[in-house]
Amino acid sequence: MRAILLLCLLQASLAVPSFKWDTSNSTAGPVNPNEVCSIDKGSCNCCVMLKEVNRLKMHFDEKLSELEQEYVQTVKSLNSIEAGRVAVSVALLDTDRFMCFGKFSIDKIIPYKHVFINLGDGYSTDTGIFTVLHPGVYSLAVTVYSDSGAPGNPLAACASLQVNNQVVAGSKDTNTRDQEDSASIVVARQLNTGDVVAVKLPRGCFLCDDGNHYNTFSVFLLYPTEPLA
Repeated sequence: MRAILLLCLLQASLAVPSFKWDTSNSTAGPVNPNEVCSIDKGSCNCCVMLKEVNRLKMHFDEKLSELEQEYVQTVKSLNSIEAGRVAVSVALLDTDRFMCFGKFSIDKIIPYKHVFINLGDGYSTDTGIFTVLHPGVYSLAVTVYSDSGAPGNPLAACASLQVNNQVVAGSKDTNTRDQEDSASIVVARQLNTGDVVAVKLPRGCFLCDDGNHYNTFSVFLLYPTEPLA
C-alpha cells in the first residue's frame, strides 16, 4: 500500500509540477474536490486508487475476521468432539483364577474389576457404576455367564441392566439341568448428563468367570445429542 501511495504522489508531482494543495491563504474558500480533479488529473486518479485500495483492505479485513471466527468455532467443535469420545469395556474379574460372584441375599451392583478401556473416565471400578458425562445415544451391552460346578447343581445365571436404578433389560436362567449357561443383553438408549448405568446381580444368583472374561459390561457413545428436557 505504501508503494502505491508513493507511485500516486510521484504521478501527481510529474503531472502538474506547479499545482499547490495548500489553500490556507486562498480567499476563494474551501477547494471543491471536483474542481481539483479538473485541474490535477494525476492527483485525482491517485485519490480514486487510494479509496479503492482502502475499500479492498476493509473488505479483506472483514473476511479475515470472519475466517478467524470460523476457525475458532471449528477448533471448539473439534475439541468438544474429542472430549465427548466415550468407550467403556470391563470384565468381572481381574484375575486368571476361576471365581464366582454371588450368591447374595439382596440385589447387588456388579463391580467389574478388569478394565479393557475407560475412555472418558466415566466408569468406576470401585462402585461398578458408569456416570454419563456427555448427553447422547449410547450402546449398552452385558454378557452373562455362570457355572454350577456339576450337572444337577442349581444354576442361577442372572443380571439386570439398569439406568438410574430402573431396569432396562435383564436376563435370568435358573435350573438344575444345565451345568453352565450364558446370555447377552444389547440395547441403545438416549442418556443425559448425570445418568448412572450399572448391572445388578439379583439376589440368589451368581456369576462365574476366569481369565477368559465371560462376564462383561460395555458402554459406547454412538453420537452426541442435545440434553433431554
